[in-house]
Amino acid sequence: MALTSSAINSDDPKRKFAYWQNRTLISTIICYAVFYLVRKNLSMAMPGIEEDLGITKIQLGVFLSLHGVVYGISKFLSGFVADKFSSRHLLVFGLLMCSMCNIVFGSSSTLMLFGVVWVINGLFQGMGFPPIARLLTHWIPPKELATKMSRWNTSHSIGAGLAYIVCGCVVSLGWRWCFYVPSTIALLCVVFIWFSIGDTPKSVGLPEMDEIGRDSKKDKQMVSAAASEELSSAEYKRLLIKKVFNNKAVWILGVANIFVYILRFAILDWGPMLLKEWKGLSLANAGWIVAAFEIAGVFGILLSGWVTDKFFNGKAQRVCVISLLLASFFIFLFWKISFAPPWLNIVFLILSGFFIYGPQALGGIATANMATRKVAATAVGFHGLWGYMSTLITGVGVGVVTAKFGWSCTLGFVFYAGLVGAFVFALMWKCKADGYDDDV
Repeated sequence: MALTSSAINSDDPKRKFAYWQNRTLISTIICYAVFYLVRKNLSMAMPGIEEDLGITKIQLGVFLSLHGVVYGISKFLSGFVADKFSSRHLLVFGLLMCSMCNIVFGSSSTLMLFGVVWVINGLFQGMGFPPIARLLTHWIPPKELATKMSRWNTSHSIGAGLAYIVCGCVVSLGWRWCFYVPSTIALLCVVFIWFSIGDTPKSVGLPEMDEIGRDSKKDKQMVSAAASEELSSAEYKRLLIKKVFNNKAVWILGVANIFVYILRFAILDWGPMLLKEWKGLSLANAGWIVAAFEIAGVFGILLSGWVTDKFFNGKAQRVCVISLLLASFFIFLFWKISFAPPWLNIVFLILSGFFIYGPQALGGIATANMATRKVAATAVGFHGLWGYMSTLITGVGVGVVTAKFGWSCTLGFVFYAGLVGAFVFALMWKCKADGYDDDV
């Protein structure tokens, strides 16, 4: 349904609900894309920082690892906060502080200040996804979540692709502009978020979705606002233990997420430098290719979400197995087919991006569905914590391995990590699609 003023002013609660559902989806896509813009800009700046200030690959890898670990911990802890407080306030504060960190980083020249500021940026970056996960599970019925949240997950690729395009256009002016321009865009987005995002349906005067019925028609029903769920502290803790910490499926999805992120971040964080040094491309061209890797991921996410709902009855883990195997296959071709023309190697890399973003998106969706909307933000924060532990490998680990053994060794490790990740997802092959049936 189109976003129209007549819809928001309508007396029909279903029409108004559809308006707010679309508005929330679009607004959070823009919001999270901009979070990425002030996070992945470092990758385009790293070659310039190395040349200008003499900071080594290992030191840059330490930045990436510390940022990722702090981000993962922050994402996990922010889940607890997001389940209890305003999602809009958390998003606005987080993005504002990320913008400030980028301005300081771009103005710095000392190794210690770089490290401290980028770690602080990771702390505030963790305030992005958990509140959005909470928003989406309140606005989207469980049986539509894979399709619609896959649309939302394009924000990752849009934001990262935008970072490489924007920074690719300004990096010729100096690496510092890779921080100044994105931070300016982020400040503008802070204003947009404040006026465009609500919280739960109840906060805008609408009833909550009825999650009692299990067919698609009942999934779209809504109950009165008086029946909306307000969990007591004791009930929240009980559900947290049952749905998250004692939930075998959530743990398996978390471990699998480590291997998904190894594939993803090895290319996303180091791609420009890899293509510049290993394939001899200019930094600007390398940035466009990594952006294409991300843009391909947009289509991969949309296809994987549709396939999950259409052919696998919401069982996202099965699509994750297939997608991760295909992503690993194309990483293998990029790694080993050295006699292929340059354009074909680029195609292999882009196709790996197409398939890796399905598991990246669906893992979080499956986790939210397994935990149910009552503790979805905490669950996806926990899931993200596992994923960002991978930066201990893709950050300083890649920096050390590449410095000592070269890019070929790094790509070989990435390939095998993908195979292990597919195996972990396969452990859930027979699991059900969500945890709502036993949500008591």
